[in-house]
Amino acid sequence: MRWAGADAFAAFGLTAVPGTDAFWDGLTTPRSIPDGDGWTTLFLRRGPRAASIVFESWSAPVPLRRWRDTDCWYAEVRMPPRLRVTYRFVVGEEAYADPYNPAGAGGERSVAATPDAPAQPHWPLVGAGDVLPLPRVRLRWTSERLGGRRTVRVHPVGGGGPVVLLLDGDDWLYLHPATSAFDSAVASGEMPPVTLVFLPAGDRGAEFGCRPALWEAVRDELLPLVAGSGVRADPGRTVVAGQSLGGLSALYAALEFPELVSRVACQSASLWWTPGAADLPDPLGGPVGGAIAARLRARPDLSGLRIAFDVGEHERRMLPHCALVESLTEQAGATVRVSRSASGHDRAGWRHALLRDVAWALA
Repeated sequence: MRWAGADAFAAFGLTAVPGTDAFWDGLTTPRSIPDGDGWTTLFLRRGPRAASIVFESWSAPVPLRRWRDTDCWYAEVRMPPRLRVTYRFVVGEEAYADPYNPAGAGGERSVAATPDAPAQPHWPLVGAGDVLPLPRVRLRWTSERLGGRRTVRVHPVGGGGPVVLLLDGDDWLYLHPATSAFDSAVASGEMPPVTLVFLPAGDRGAEFGCRPALWEAVRDELLPLVAGSGVRADPGRTVVAGQSLGGLSALYAALEFPELVSRVACQSASLWWTPGAADLPDPLGGPVGGAIAARLRARPDLSGLRIAFDVGEHERRMLPHCALVESLTEQAGATVRVSRSASGHDRAGWRHALLRDVAWALA
C-alpha cells in the first residue's frame, strides 16, 4: 500500500480538486490502474473521522489517509491479478459499505474486483441499501434432532425441479442475490429448472463438522417438509452446495449419506478439519486433507458421486488440503470437476462457481 498524491488522483481519472463537491459528484469507486503484474486500486471515503478498509480474508486492514484538511480519505492498495474481494469501511466500532460503489453485499459490505477478474453473469448489481427479494414459500422447521426452530425459504426456479440445498442459506438470501442469479441462469438455458432450499446455519461449528446429526435431520425432517409444501421438488437428484465449513459438510454428507446426496458443489471447503482443529492456534497446520482425506484413504466406492470442487486461487494455505482431497475423491471413482476462483476465502468470489457447478452437477 502506498499513499496517493494529487497527481495520482488524476492517474485514476479524477481531475477535480479532492474533497470538493465536484470531486464527489457522480464518483464511482474503487478505481484500478495497471501496476506491473497486478493493479493499484484507489479507495475513497467521505467523512469527518478516520477509517480503515477491512477486507474479507485477503489482507490486513488498511488505514485511510486524510487529504489535507478536507473530508476526503484515501488509500492506494496493491492488488494481485484476478481478485474479487468483499470489503467494508470501519470507523471506530461501526462498519459501513462504500456508498460510491454500486456493488454491495448486504448493508455493511461492498465488492471490489480487479479489471481482469472474470465476469459474473447472472448476478445483478445490488447496492448496499437495496433489499433483496425473498422467496414467497417460507417453512417453519422445528427440528427434534438439532433443537430449536428455524425459517427455511424455498424458491422454485423455472417451475421447480431437483432440490438444490444451499447451506448458509441466509447469506445467499440477504447478502448475495441467489434467487435472481438462479432465475437468470435457468431462463438462459444454462441449467435446468431447480428448487432452491435455503438452509440457515445454526451453530456452524457444531452442525458443519463431520457429524451425522445435520444430515439425519435433513433426511428425516427437512426434505419431507419441503415435499409436503406443495412446491415441485425432485429429491432424487438433490444437489448440496456449501462453502467453507459448509463445503466440508456437503462432502461429508456425500460420503456418509450416499442415498441422500450424490451431487455436490463445494467452494473452499474446510478440508483441513479434524476434531478440535478449529480451536488450535493454527487450524490449517494439521494433517493435509484432514478427516476427509483419512476417510477417503479407506477407498470407499464413490462411483455414483458427481462433485465439483472450487477454491480461491489466493487461498494459498487451503490449496494443498483441497488438492489432496480432490485427487483422492477421483481415485475413489467419483466424477470430479476442479476449478479455481479469482478470490480468497470470500463468498463474492464463489458466486460464479456456485451457478456453474450446480449446473454441471445436474448435467
